[in-house]
Amino acid sequence: MEDGAALWRIARDSEVLDLNSSYSYLLWCRDFAGTSVVARDEHGEPVAFVTGYVRPDRPQTLVVWQVAVDGAYRGRGLAAALLDALTERVAAEQGLVAVETTVTPDNTASNRLFTSYAQRHDVGLEREVLFAGELFPEDTHLPEVLYSIGPFGS
Repeated sequence: MEDGAALWRIARDSEVLDLNSSYSYLLWCRDFAGTSVVARDEHGEPVAFVTGYVRPDRPQTLVVWQVAVDGAYRGRGLAAALLDALTERVAAEQGLVAVETTVTPDNTASNRLFTSYAQRHDVGLEREVLFAGELFPEDTHLPEVLYSIGPFGS
């Protein structure tokens, strides 16, 4: 739970992610620590994270909620390494058939991350709009495109 505030700051400073309340990051670190991962610097401070959860109706599907890397640590492959480590851990602990996430069309970094992840693991990647922009209360929200990655082998 002590990482919650740092994860909130990293997400805020990304200037790309939808920023959740600081309270939600504290809850995330408490309730979804098993399906999330944090990278730390040499002083033990969080510098990157991947948060996720297992879909209640599909217990072998990991939904990646957010991926963020502190600006000083970008360009080092940290997001890809964290995503690989997280999915490997979830696969070992409970099995993994698919990974899902949503990405807005303007988020080039996330598009590259998840496209390269599917290629690296030699699995399929399908994209379809999950939430159209007009479903959001803000007039400016872009659609959220669902990336369905898998299936992974047993």
